[in-house]
Amino acid sequence: MTETLSPRALLERLVGFPTVSRDSNLALTDWLADYLAGHGITLHRQLDPTGQKASVYAHVGPQRDGGVLLSGHTDVVPVDGQDWSTDPFTVVEKDGRLYGRGTADMKGFDALAVWALVEASKRDLAEPLQIALTRDEEIGCLGAPVLIPEMLGVIPKAGAVIVGEPSMMKVVTGHKGGIGFDTHFHGFEVHSSILHTGVSAIMEAAKLIDWANTVNDENRAKAVTALAGMFDPPWTTAHVGMISGGTAHNITAKDCTFSFDFRCVAGEDPLDWADRFHARVAEIEAAMKAVRPEAGITTSQRFDVPPLVPETDGPAETLARAITGDNGTHVVSYGTEAGQFQREGYSAVVCGPGDIAQAHQPDEYITVAQFEAGEAFMRRLLDRLAA
Repeated sequence: MTETLSPRALLERLVGFPTVSRDSNLALTDWLADYLAGHGITLHRQLDPTGQKASVYAHVGPQRDGGVLLSGHTDVVPVDGQDWSTDPFTVVEKDGRLYGRGTADMKGFDALAVWALVEASKRDLAEPLQIALTRDEEIGCLGAPVLIPEMLGVIPKAGAVIVGEPSMMKVVTGHKGGIGFDTHFHGFEVHSSILHTGVSAIMEAAKLIDWANTVNDENRAKAVTALAGMFDPPWTTAHVGMISGGTAHNITAKDCTFSFDFRCVAGEDPLDWADRFHARVAEIEAAMKAVRPEAGITTSQRFDVPPLVPETDGPAETLARAITGDNGTHVVSYGTEAGQFQREGYSAVVCGPGDIAQAHQPDEYITVAQFEAGEAFMRRLLDRLAA
């Protein structure tokens, strides 16, 4: 039989795979399939359209609905340009911290979930335990929406989903949703001295980007609903984080590309904001075409992450609170796959070890204490499933 690895050893293995979202994660999923097979567990794999990335899932225990699904993602953000004092893909312990890319977000939880699954396979479970580890979470939660329907056709439906994003083991019952668009302004090049005869993609794009400021000012000024008031900030935000375009300082820009994103409070539908976005795009495009019919704007939806809405007496919340003892009210402004599971009819919460403030940072770390708290959570979960 395959050696049973400790949670710490599993963390070291998982961090050692440089699964940056732009690259393949197949080396990690291949290793995990072999490791679980050695313990008699079948790992199901769903490839992305390129065949270079995969999401995976597994089930142990009774072949019936119920039990718990532990949800994580295998991809991490790049380390390019970050000033690390250690090797990002080697776990290094210093001063009570475990450093390495993904230790907090979220291979710490992944390691604990894999460990718990193997431990569960050795027990006579009354309730099943499942794991789901997705691809491409960091670039828009792209893996879960296609994985969940497949899982529902292969393994039983879990009664509760625990998404292990770093929450300091607090039970998070709500988070913002999001929707984002890749946006390409197509201008018409002329010398800037006669710019009125051309269309500057950059200057026209600035109108849409400035509309984000208008949206933010309007939303900030709105009366805050009880549901929105749980979040910081308590309103939907619009944001443009990167922009590229132009040829020379004295030529009207032929192209300008950027991403335009909304982070929506619970109670507001991201698709409503998508409609407003497209309406504003259409207004700007009409004015561009009035100058040069060749000009225009193309958009494509990059991601759609629904909010996690607090449930009334939700099984996932009830379970997580019983295990952690946390009875506080916690919501977060970042998005997770929990809302995607909830949209498919699952009860879901976010609860995992580590601090979100360390996610994506140089010298990312999880404290040893938090990692141990996550392990204690898994041990208590296993006891409940075996009861």
